[in-house]
Amino acid sequence: MVKKSGLYLFNSLRQKKEKFNPPENTVSVYVCGVTPYDITHLGHAFTYVSFDVIVRYLAFIGFHVVYVQNVTDIDDDILKKAKAENKDWRVLAERNFSDYLKDADFLNLRQPDYYPKATDHIGEIIDFNNILLTKNYAYEKNGNLYFDIKKFSGYGKLSRLSKVKMLPVSRERGNNPDDPDKRNPLDFVLWQKKVPGEPYWESPWGPGRPGWHIECSTMSMKYLGQTLDIHGGGGDLIFPHHESEIAQSEAATGISFARFFIHTAMLYYQGKKMSKSLGNMVFIRNLKNYSKNTIRLLLLSNHYRQEWQYSEDMLNKARKLNGLFRKVWLVQSGRNGEFSFNNYRQKFFEALNDDMNTPQALGILENLSKNLINNRNKRLSSAKAFLNQAFNILGLIVEY
Repeated sequence: MVKKSGLYLFNSLRQKKEKFNPPENTVSVYVCGVTPYDITHLGHAFTYVSFDVIVRYLAFIGFHVVYVQNVTDIDDDILKKAKAENKDWRVLAERNFSDYLKDADFLNLRQPDYYPKATDHIGEIIDFNNILLTKNYAYEKNGNLYFDIKKFSGYGKLSRLSKVKMLPVSRERGNNPDDPDKRNPLDFVLWQKKVPGEPYWESPWGPGRPGWHIECSTMSMKYLGQTLDIHGGGGDLIFPHHESEIAQSEAATGISFARFFIHTAMLYYQGKKMSKSLGNMVFIRNLKNYSKNTIRLLLLSNHYRQEWQYSEDMLNKARKLNGLFRKVWLVQSGRNGEFSFNNYRQKFFEALNDDMNTPQALGILENLSKNLINNRNKRLSSAKAFLNQAFNILGLIVEY
């Protein structure tokens, strides 16, 4: 019997909260992972902690979750960085992904079931591209392979952007609308021909390497099947990345690619979007003098869909909240009647069921903790057990 949940999630595909009732008890989750050309910053952490809590909660309410997070280990940014630092591109990617794994451990992220690397799936990517060619959704020109967006009528259904508005965003995020080999400026690359000095693999269209979007479609469908229950990532991936994934995947299979698209909001610092080009990045390695809980509390104090601005004040508030939680574990339980916590428990789960409202859920745990400390004459063990359960869902650890 398929489990029913009380969980509502905001589905970017339909721009509204929808009840999460998958067709099977096994839930497939694919989240676009890092491109390891640099080290982990707070924006990465916000996305992966947010999805970590979603996965933990799905498991808690009884679903068997299969979680995939890819590694884009071949990419223009990696090649540019490797050239600038005079390093081998593969060594650079492996070093930075190794650092990411250490940061993920610090953030107390559960490892996904699969961490597939793009370069391990070249054969599968070529097979996928051949399907698109056979179905006349792709065309080859001068060693490049392109997806023909005019053949897919639903292009734009996720982003809701007009073709005119797509062009500048596409240019900004890796597409080249001025490519003379394209039939349409918005057609995207499935396979790009070899460039001197860059890595390449042999293919039916000549030596080259895969396009960005086809990597994720190939890897997600290999490990999770043709229709995903949840596809996630940062909001900056909606277009062109996720839009293009939908087009090529549904063109290949003829069925829906994902039931839910879930996206995290952008993070700001010093009044501007946190970005490498602006030089206002906050790296996880520079926050490791704080506890794991403090950083997770900082992140979870913000709803995953709400843009927010990082500040030292927010970090100090998270540290103070963690101090409160540390105190509550040390409170000695009394014997004068049971402390009633059912109302806290009910409101905590109501907050999570309402599109994973972690700021509200933390506020409930904060109030519970204060009242536990103020009612130490009562029996607190059951309330502490619930608090422990809530910590496990939020990926927090018991600290003394």
